[in-house]
Amino acid sequence: MENFITINDIKINYKTTGEGQDVLLLHGWGCSLEIWKTLQNQLEKKFKVTSIDFPGFGKSDEPKEVWGVEEYTRCTEQLIEKLGLKNPVLIGHSFGGRVSILLSSRNEYVKKVVLTDSAGVKPQNTKISVSRIFSKMKKISTKIVGEKITEKIVRPFANTLASEDYKNASGIMKEILKKVIDEDLQAEMPKIKASTLLIWGEKDTATPLSDARIMEKLIPDAGVVVFPNCTHYSFLENPNYYFTIVDNFLSN
Repeated sequence: MENFITINDIKINYKTTGEGQDVLLLHGWGCSLEIWKTLQNQLEKKFKVTSIDFPGFGKSDEPKEVWGVEEYTRCTEQLIEKLGLKNPVLIGHSFGGRVSILLSSRNEYVKKVVLTDSAGVKPQNTKISVSRIFSKMKKISTKIVGEKITEKIVRPFANTLASEDYKNASGIMKEILKKVIDEDLQAEMPKIKASTLLIWGEKDTATPLSDARIMEKLIPDAGVVVFPNCTHYSFLENPNYYFTIVDNFLSN
């Protein structure tokens, strides 16, 4: 059953099932707690599992200003406190991995972390970065040929090059995405004292396997499990294998 909790005037949707050790599931950008449905149904047999809709996703309210990873992490820390989660295991996918990295780097109550196809290593080249270049081109083009012609020429290029996440975001969420995608968390990784499991799709292009190798070197107690032939959603592409690996990690 889903419920709402209010943190700093923002309603956040969450779902808690099962009993035992607390496990907190943090979804990726553009997703919601629904993406964890299969895993939550499996884990709840042995653990107390809480999944949330980050502000701006699912049924939760949008932030009232442009947030970065810091603001999302602080919000998650307050949620953990308000819900009374004890030493929660963090399982984060993609953007949820960013929050898991920062949260576990400064909270010793986190003993175990599972980073799944996680973001956190700043990409060398991103489609959003290219779209920013076109934003500057638009200003120059408008001065030279006018706004109407610019809209016909420049915007189609920007829309083609911008990521699907960016195109699908609305209003303030576009600004938040532009901010968080540029945040590099490598400096925080050596501060993580929690035992960390890195699960990665071999063919992930959104957050490539090379990112996992960097994290493995920077996080003191970390190991990588590679899922052959899987992409950015390894936990959905091979759910049984994923559950087996995570269950073993949590149970030991």
